Amino acid sequence: MTIPRHAPLVLATRGGAIECVHHGSIAVVDERGRLVASAGDPGALNFTRSALKPFQALPFVEDGGIERFGFGPRELALMCASHNAEPMHLRTVRGMLARVGAEAAHLKCGSQAPAFYAATGKAPPAQRWSALCHNCSGKHTGFLGWCRLHRRPLGEYLEPGSPLQKRIRATLARLVPGTKLARGTDGCSAPNYAMPLAAIARLYARLACDDRLAVLRLAMTRHPELVSGTGRMDLALARAGKGDWVAKGGAAGLQALGIRSRGWGIAVRIGDGNPAMVRVAAVEALRQLKLLGDPRRTPLAPFAAASVRNDAGREVGRVEPRFRLR
Repeated sequence: MTIPRHAPLVLATRGGAIECVHHGSIAVVDERGRLVASAGDPGALNFTRSALKPFQALPFVEDGGIERFGFGPRELALMCASHNAEPMHLRTVRGMLARVGAEAAHLKCGSQAPAFYAATGKAPPAQRWSALCHNCSGKHTGFLGWCRLHRRPLGEYLEPGSPLQKRIRATLARLVPGTKLARGTDGCSAPNYAMPLAAIARLYARLACDDRLAVLRLAMTRHPELVSGTGRMDLALARAGKGDWVAKGGAAGLQALGIRSRGWGIAVRIGDGNPAMVRVAAVEALRQLKLLGDPRRTPLAPFAAASVRNDAGREVGRVEPRFRLR
């Protein structure tokens, strides 16, 4: 295991002095994987986490699952989602399960409080949550659909040696040929892969530009509210990009983004996994790449550099980007 050579990306100050330094890396590449701009260590391995979801959905699409089960863009967007478990998300995933002939009990993602609460700063009620509320339930329903499509046992879908998971790995190897893939297990128990940050960016350049992936891109850009939900960065990016940007974040400080008009993929990683800091860095990267003007005039305003306020509402510091793309 090689420690990434991250660079300082975001500073948190208090009273005019530096309190925290958040290191990370940024990779901007074209569809062939050629580096356009970077900061830190774009070659270091990073787990894709939920940024992998569109590509985990691809075998279902390629094998005719959309036609077989009558799915449309809304269902496909939810397969790519880390959703908030708002009513629109739960209605969609219930409908998907019914169409593939499965039930919530077949989902192996575990359970968690809806992401809506963290995104809106509210405390979730103390209760036991259904697996439907897990942010990955749409992805897992797509996995179940692939198993139904190929008459495979539903219980095997997360096993690394299962036909589905082998197919997903082969799909990644095809999309980013020659890339080193390190396997781990995601928070939802699905196999997940680490790869160079520049390779994650290349995946998103392909998602934005490759016509063979257009059905995924269009679902995500037409229904970004299903890909994430209220108060979420991916929704704000989609709205700011007005159909040109396809965005998906991942846990532990990752944000991936494809820019169709430029033919670029962007991947931003904060080494300490802080989700707020990766958002600040991503907004600044977009500004430096001249893809974004004043963030305060866009849907990304809540995620840009901001003041730090104490419990009494008094401004006591700042969170600001401190990097220059090279």
